[in-house]
Amino acid sequence: MLNDLNAFLLDMDGTVYLGHAPIPGAAEFVQFLRATQRRYLFFTNNPSGNAEQYSDKLCRMGIHAAPDNILTAGEATVEYIRLHTTFQRVFALATPSFEDELRRAGIEVTTEAPEAVVLAFDKTLTYAKLETACLLLRKGLPYLATNPDKACPENHGYIPDCGSIAALLEASTGRTPLYLGKPNPWMVRMGMTRLCAVPGETAMVGDRLYTDMEMAFQAGIASILVLSGETQPCDLEHVPRRPDFVFPSVKELHQALGE
Repeated sequence: MLNDLNAFLLDMDGTVYLGHAPIPGAAEFVQFLRATQRRYLFFTNNPSGNAEQYSDKLCRMGIHAAPDNILTAGEATVEYIRLHTTFQRVFALATPSFEDELRRAGIEVTTEAPEAVVLAFDKTLTYAKLETACLLLRKGLPYLATNPDKACPENHGYIPDCGSIAALLEASTGRTPLYLGKPNPWMVRMGMTRLCAVPGETAMVGDRLYTDMEMAFQAGIASILVLSGETQPCDLEHVPRRPDFVFPSVKELHQALGE
C-alpha cells in the first residue's frame, strides 16, 4: 500500500526539477514528507555536481535539501572505489567537481600510470580525454562509470549523458564499464543505510524506466514512476514489468499520499 511507505529515494532531474526550473508541486511534496516525518533522500545519477552544490540548487528552488539529504552517483562511485578496490590512481573523464570528490577520498586523478579508468557525465569532455581513455581501455585497465543514462534533461532539451559517452568508447574499444549509480542496487543500499530504512518501507521515485525503476526492481523496493521527465505514457505499453505506481508528477503522488 502506498501509505505503508515511509522512506523515499527521490530522483532529481525530471522528477523534482527540469534544468533550473522546479517541477510544479515539488517543493510542496518535499515539505509534506518533512511535515509527516517521512524520510527522504535525493538521488541523482548526474555526478557533475557534489552534494553541497545540489543542496544550493534545490534550496534556490524552494526545495528543502541539506547536503546530507543528497546522494549522487559520483559519491556512490567514489565510495565503491574506496571500499571495494585498491585503486589509488585513476584516469577520469569527469568534471572538476567529480575529480575533487575523488581527490578528497585519497584517489589521485592522473594520466601517469593509472590503475583504472573512471567515466562520468562530463561537460568538460575533449577529444584528448577520449583518446587517452581508449588507449588505456585497450590495455585492459579496469573500467568503472557513474551512470548509464544516455541523455540528461535540461531546460532547452536533452543533452548527451554518461551512457552516450560510454557508447562512443564501446564503439572504439569493445569495452563496457561497471556502472555504480542507478540501476546498481549498491546505490540503494547506501541510501537505505543513510535513512536507516528497510526495503518494505522504501520507494524509489523517478522518471526513467531503465535506471530509476530498474533499480527499484533489482533492490526489492517499491517503484513509483512519474511522467514529468523522460518516460512517456506510451513507453509503458511494451515494458516487461510495470512500476508499482505511476503518477503524472510528484504533485499527484503528494495528493495520493495525503488522502
